[in-house]
Amino acid sequence: MSDTTAEFPGSGQLPPVPVVPPLAPAETRRWRPTGNPITTTLYLLALLGFSVLFIYPFLWSISASLKPRAYVFDNKLIPTHWHPSNYIDIWHAAPVALWFGNSMYISVLAAFTVTVSSALVAFSFAYFRFPGRNFLFACVLGSMMLPTMVTMIPVYLIWNHLHLANSQYPLWVSNLFGSAFYIFLMRQFFLGIPRELFEAARVDGDNYWTMFWRIVVPLAKPALIVTFIFEFKAKWTDLLGPLIYLHTDNAYTISRGLKVLFDLYGPSAGGQGDYQKIMAGLVISVLPMIIIFFLGQRYFVEGIATQGRKG
Repeated sequence: MSDTTAEFPGSGQLPPVPVVPPLAPAETRRWRPTGNPITTTLYLLALLGFSVLFIYPFLWSISASLKPRAYVFDNKLIPTHWHPSNYIDIWHAAPVALWFGNSMYISVLAAFTVTVSSALVAFSFAYFRFPGRNFLFACVLGSMMLPTMVTMIPVYLIWNHLHLANSQYPLWVSNLFGSAFYIFLMRQFFLGIPRELFEAARVDGDNYWTMFWRIVVPLAKPALIVTFIFEFKAKWTDLLGPLIYLHTDNAYTISRGLKVLFDLYGPSAGGQGDYQKIMAGLVISVLPMIIIFFLGQRYFVEGIATQGRKG
């Protein structure tokens, strides 16, 4: 017990003030089964079944990439005969390292540019109040209804007029102008940031740029990382764009390179095809996405859970 140093009006005594005990450290959050044990068991079995269903194709691909040609389709996850030289064969048969580097270059640039540009536009829609704001935002959302096939030819004509149709620039430069889908996602997240923070920053003399970089970016890190991962995955697995704009082997991405490997080792090459080498190229192309997801898993889950919390 401790005493205060100020008296209440009309009283000559100091009332005792109880001491608040320090808060105990939060316990580690652990999942504990609750409710009917039969229901819990069925729930866990269902999760296990769906996990196996989704993981099995990738495990099969890894297994097939380590087998000789005659054992590719024996449906054994653990190969009876190991043939890891498939990875060395495709490495020497095609410029896989160059394709890998091209994909990394394009995917990182595309993801970074669309994240920054979409965040700036989303911040404008979330913070500023101006006439026609809702109408402009509806127009942005309406652009999502246009199929890619509708704009493919006009966009190609624009790049061809700029003499850039046979280059890597069309695969990422357009991201400098943002994306309607990412603008919508980040606007929903920005609306959850208390407006009082921005008002206090304005009182302290911050301008709109400093408010964006000092308040929005740190608080919206999960949303920014989710956008980066989404766009990185989209560009890494994109095949249509490289098929249209990339015409030389040195400029191919890894997804375009897989098409080359399929033409080189697939059924068109004669016989049943060397699918074990195609599977080796597939595994190489998937590994970066797995690594990036595990590195940003915490932010990815948090961003998905919070981006739709406010309309």
